[in-house]
Amino acid sequence: MPMAHQQKGTSQTPLGESEIFLNFQQDLSRAATVDRSVLIVGERGSGKELAALRLHYLSQRWQQRLVTVNCAALPQSLIETELFGYEAGAFTGATKTRKGRFEEAEGGTLFLDEIGLIPLEVQEKILRVVEYGTFERVGSSTTHEVDVRIVGATNTDLPTLCREGKFKEDLLDRLSFEVLFLPPLRERGEDILLLAHYFASKMALECGFSDTPVFSSEVQKRLIEYPWPGNVRELKNVIERSVYRSNNKEITHVQFNPFENPFTPIKEKDEPKEEAFDLKGYQNAKKELDLRYLRRSLESTFHNQKEAAELLHVSYDQFRGLYRKYKEEI
Repeated sequence: MPMAHQQKGTSQTPLGESEIFLNFQQDLSRAATVDRSVLIVGERGSGKELAALRLHYLSQRWQQRLVTVNCAALPQSLIETELFGYEAGAFTGATKTRKGRFEEAEGGTLFLDEIGLIPLEVQEKILRVVEYGTFERVGSSTTHEVDVRIVGATNTDLPTLCREGKFKEDLLDRLSFEVLFLPPLRERGEDILLLAHYFASKMALECGFSDTPVFSSEVQKRLIEYPWPGNVRELKNVIERSVYRSNNKEITHVQFNPFENPFTPIKEKDEPKEEAFDLKGYQNAKKELDLRYLRRSLESTFHNQKEAAELLHVSYDQFRGLYRKYKEEI
């Protein structure tokens, strides 16, 4: 199944030379040596699964399985059977006994991606595994023992979910022996260009290019300044798209938003009106201009404020200031 699989090797190597990224790798390496549960917190696309992979292969369990379950890709009604398995006849369609992911990960590591989406009743069963190392398959009263290290990942605030009654505090306490915060790409400085060149070389090879295109100084500047809300995954898409479209050895343009519609009509009402120009009306004119650009940038980016800031060539903090100022009128 695509949402759960076994990793058999560590073919992917994390790339980065920034201090913040190297510090994270050092913390991860230290946590890997202690046989306790770990939580990895990071934004979407920042590399949480790759971090879990590295953590497993640096641990004492590296010769055993790493089993990954993407909780976001499973209907909540199926998460229990996916994790704990079921007996034949447990429900309609259960024609034979099936092992769950805990059993498949015996002696190794179980990586629960987007752990914050697990239903409360399933959290209760996971808590029992963490505390006592035992569980029952769905539809069975037979107790099974299991030895598994749990690594969880999330891009949500789990303590807040606990306060909202959506996540069990007891489970969070037992899973958070160590909490590792994966740095977002925008905080990693020159790592952006390092990764960009890496993705460009791989894409050039895939396209059969004899040489890897280089990025102009202006493109490099834009790559560094862009806030990367989708992190490394978004960077990979942007770079690969730029390389396959390139017709020469230098890339002078990158498209951050592939949904920019070149045929979107410009509404007449959005155009500045010469007759409205009045030196005495500077403040009102400035306000209208700010609102016009705010609305257009938000519409173009589906209300992604970080991408809107990039379109306007202003910092995210500057954009947030304008947004708060005119929030009620946008």
